[in-house]
Amino acid sequence: MFEMMAMSGLSFLLVAVLMPMLIWALRRLRLTQPIRSELPADHQAKRGTPLMAGLILMIGVATSLRFHPVPLMLLLCVTFLLFSSIGFLDDFKKAAWQDPSGISGRMKLVLQFIFTGILLYALLHSFGLTSDIALFQGYHLHLPVYVYVAVILLFVVGSANAINFTDGLDGLLINVAIPTYFFFFMISDKPEVKTFSLIMIGCLLGLFLYNIYPARAFMGDTGSLAIGGSLSILAVIEKVEILIPILFSVYLAEQLSVILQVWYYKRTKLRLFRMAPIHFHFSMKYGWSENRIVVTFGFISWLSVLICWLIWKYWM
Repeated sequence: MFEMMAMSGLSFLLVAVLMPMLIWALRRLRLTQPIRSELPADHQAKRGTPLMAGLILMIGVATSLRFHPVPLMLLLCVTFLLFSSIGFLDDFKKAAWQDPSGISGRMKLVLQFIFTGILLYALLHSFGLTSDIALFQGYHLHLPVYVYVAVILLFVVGSANAINFTDGLDGLLINVAIPTYFFFFMISDKPEVKTFSLIMIGCLLGLFLYNIYPARAFMGDTGSLAIGGSLSILAVIEKVEILIPILFSVYLAEQLSVILQVWYYKRTKLRLFRMAPIHFHFSMKYGWSENRIVVTFGFISWLSVLICWLIWKYWM
């Protein structure tokens, strides 16, 4: 345990010390965040903020592999890198061409499905992952492998994108993701999962120093998709898919608000929310400050983790 805490602390210090250099480099290369025109004035003021600060999270990958160079840790790090690479392509197009749309949504989904399929193949054939879903009191739902793969493919890609939607305000995703990583640290009996989760918490805390409002840099999809992919794969490895509606409650609410907004507008030509994802609705309709939204959503994430831990401990 002491070694894990030391690695987490080291990751925090490395990120905190190296971030100013990354921010300087991103500014020099003019890789900055374009802002969607429909966003309010306080968001327009963020134009020119360095993008792709999520690259600093590679420190967590390097630290994890340095101290635990074993197959499961390698798979977790590869997961992080694969999803981060998709986000990097998106961020680079946004920043280099100052195009808020980035690469096409279709391309992002295709890459996510391909990478997730590769990861699931590795888990099923090399890491003993079974094609069942854990329910309560030791009961399992046994599925044919092809059904399980189809379900988990949709789950991982859907969850990764839901987590990506949450990265819309300064410090929001970090504040919500730290409790989720902590949940996997608490419940896992695999040292690789515990170490990886704790190191990522250290990295996110270091990045938070520069991402809290007003942010000096944005992690971008380079960081948010990597976080989304890794958290989703952790849920598969730990067989807690049944807890996802609660554990990922904030992320799913963000994603659901987008889906409902699009569906409602197509039917009525009216907006259900002032703006989606829903964190913008609280800002634009109720005048909540960014810090208030970040703290509130973070509290909900910690509460969700507590509920899931109690269910896992006493009913699973």
